[in-house]
Amino acid sequence: MTATLAFRRRLRPVLTAAVLAAGWALAPAPASARGPEGIADVAEKVIDAVVNISTSQTVDAKGGGGEGRGANPQVPPGSPFEEFFDDFFKNRRGGPGGRGGDATPRRTNSLGSGFIVDDSGVVVTNNHVIADADEINVIMNDGTKIKAELVGVDKKTDLAVLKFKPPRQLTVVKFGDSDKLRLGDWVIAIGNPFSLGGTVTAGIVSAKNRDISSGPYDSYIQTDAAINRGNSGGPLFNLDGEVIGVNTLIISPSGGSIGIGFAVPSKTVAGVVDQLRQFGELRRGWLGVRIQGVTDEIAESLNIKPARGALVAGVDDKGPAKPAGIEPGDVVVKFDGRDIKEPKDLSRIVADTAVGKEVDVVVIRKGQEQTLKVKLGRLEDNEKVQQAAIKKDEPAEKPVTQKALGLDLAALSKDLRTRYKIKDSVKGVVVTGVDQASDAAEKRLSPGDVIVEVAQEAVSSGADIKKRVDQLKKDGKKSVLLLVSNADGELRFVALSLQ
Repeated sequence: MTATLAFRRRLRPVLTAAVLAAGWALAPAPASARGPEGIADVAEKVIDAVVNISTSQTVDAKGGGGEGRGANPQVPPGSPFEEFFDDFFKNRRGGPGGRGGDATPRRTNSLGSGFIVDDSGVVVTNNHVIADADEINVIMNDGTKIKAELVGVDKKTDLAVLKFKPPRQLTVVKFGDSDKLRLGDWVIAIGNPFSLGGTVTAGIVSAKNRDISSGPYDSYIQTDAAINRGNSGGPLFNLDGEVIGVNTLIISPSGGSIGIGFAVPSKTVAGVVDQLRQFGELRRGWLGVRIQGVTDEIAESLNIKPARGALVAGVDDKGPAKPAGIEPGDVVVKFDGRDIKEPKDLSRIVADTAVGKEVDVVVIRKGQEQTLKVKLGRLEDNEKVQQAAIKKDEPAEKPVTQKALGLDLAALSKDLRTRYKIKDSVKGVVVTGVDQASDAAEKRLSPGDVIVEVAQEAVSSGADIKKRVDQLKKDGKKSVLLLVSNADGELRFVALSLQ
């Protein structure tokens, strides 16, 4: 009996601890673990400023386009929406099994999202939502449908501005500062996924300044807030109810959200919207240079530590950079007081700078910093690179070649210009062969490329190149910097190992 009581006394604290542990397990998680409680307040305050964008257009029976045009949204098999989408997208829109069996033009509808930024009826959305539309309508949160007019579009950032006549006082939202976002900050997406109407999702900022090579000015906010087909053009809010991005695209093998969505940051959007409202078009700054990244090998060749900046590979003869004294081989490290860490930085900053503004450009030239003044021009989107004239084939002559750096090199001749369609304006030494086991092959040099400079000195023969390479090896250099031209005269720098 005593032993039993003693055992029970020893067991009582254990049972008490177990009960307490179970109590903790059943207790609700703290609010911080469930997400911020202000999401509902923000959604309630701003949802009337979020609109659905409905467009229609006449397309060929085989055609399509825009957000949701010509493509059936991908939903999981057995989903309650599967039958609805089959009926709506196939039967009503002339798809397979519907009325689209003939080749006559038909009307198609598209739905996306947008948001009101001015009580005069100004709406921001994505360009791809309204692209090629014959008719655009704004559908407000209460179902009111109003015809809208297109103010302007910017294809390079995939943004568009619309205008409609307000039927009453509107709820509007303002832009916040996307530069102040931190990784892990909570964000709220509101839009029209799969045409379901106003839908609120929440998540965090997963990454900033994301470049996914979708355009020249990529600098996306990445979020795991659910974004699906139809969310395009909708706003991404911070917890103050400010728009800090425009939901634009997702990465998904299925067409549905897998937690990788991208939004154009408000800093970019606000500038584009202002110009579209003022001019109906974008007026971007233009420097007139071709640029590339500064690799560690290139930085070593140019005596730049650490590797940074945008390497000028070519200068447009009619551009602002030419009279300012910017030259191929210069590395731009600062533009208008802002540091340039990589080429994308320079592209974005130049584009955002006012046309006609005179700015200081800091470059590194032969290891020394120089400050040059440039008056920016205007980037013309319709500028085209002239194609080289096609010449008639002539009897080929076997060129005299020199081997260096894993390359077969020959002086430019009339025959070689014809064979590789090299412009007359291109000067240097032509590559006629590449050792596939060499560093040159890895750096994608190929027959028809023309070496213009070696270590920033002009060359005209294979012997010139071999002499420069031998001297650099004697000087203990680990790599050599080549200025290479393609057949059309477009330049780039390539650093090859001397080891």
